[in-house]
Amino acid sequence: MATIKRGGKGVRRAAASNQRADSARRAKARTSSVLDAVMAVLPFTEEQLHRVFLAMILGGAAALAWFVASLAGVPAMAQQQIAGLAADSGFVVRRVSVTGVERMNDARVYNSVLEKQDQPMPLVDLEEVRGDLMQLSWVRDARVSRQLPDTLLIDIVEREPHAVLARPDRLVLIDATGAELEPVSQADAKGMLVIFGPGAKMQVEQLGKLLDAAPALKPRVTAAEWVGNRRWDLTFDTRQMLALPEGDTESAAALISFAKLDGGSRMLGGKVATFDMRAPGRIYMRVPGRAQEELKMDGGS
Repeated sequence: MATIKRGGKGVRRAAASNQRADSARRAKARTSSVLDAVMAVLPFTEEQLHRVFLAMILGGAAALAWFVASLAGVPAMAQQQIAGLAADSGFVVRRVSVTGVERMNDARVYNSVLEKQDQPMPLVDLEEVRGDLMQLSWVRDARVSRQLPDTLLIDIVEREPHAVLARPDRLVLIDATGAELEPVSQADAKGMLVIFGPGAKMQVEQLGKLLDAAPALKPRVTAAEWVGNRRWDLTFDTRQMLALPEGDTESAAALISFAKLDGGSRMLGGKVATFDMRAPGRIYMRVPGRAQEELKMDGGS
């Protein structure tokens, strides 16, 4: 009697196995396609992404090392371990990128952070770097950040030259707050407002508000002397001088009155050398070679 072997069950198993293999291949193809699409969108190269993954792995190991070392009471050792792991994976300062520098010498910025080069990124104290930058005379503000794996980003906000402070031995550029920027030559100071007198540096902001009260006269003021630590004498581009009274309100009112007089009677450009408005409601005018004249102003105008 012949024995017949039935292979139906084996065929079904083979078909199922082949189906699972096809499903796996399709899933792998879909996953590769998705990964390729993600890689195309991300702003990283494949090498950089590998470094990020490596950093994550090393970061986990470093965190564990820190935890163990902290339990043992040696956090400094843990910090050094983290720094060593970061350095081994390429996370050290190799480049410094500076933006926002227009007037100052950018070499000062680079010199300020030069000692941070080749330092592991975790050991770079960003606040310390910013503090060093804030010591530079031209820097009004600074922002410091890391761009992994190897770059320090520095964005500088510069102070803007506003006037020239005349000291007994030199001329110095200052900003609108009176902060000194750097010495300047007579030639480079030409055309800029010159401020002088004991204590004048501390009154620069107040002077700016005073001149803003008379915008028609402001561009014609070439020099301002802070007199007796209490009031201003202004010199115009005609070389004529205006003596103002004490007090913010009083000096602003006198300057506005003078602007009105100049608009109607052309005070600037004439023969008068000095206008004295220290007395309320009056203006005294001195013409070289002639006696001083007085003009009364009704209502301060």
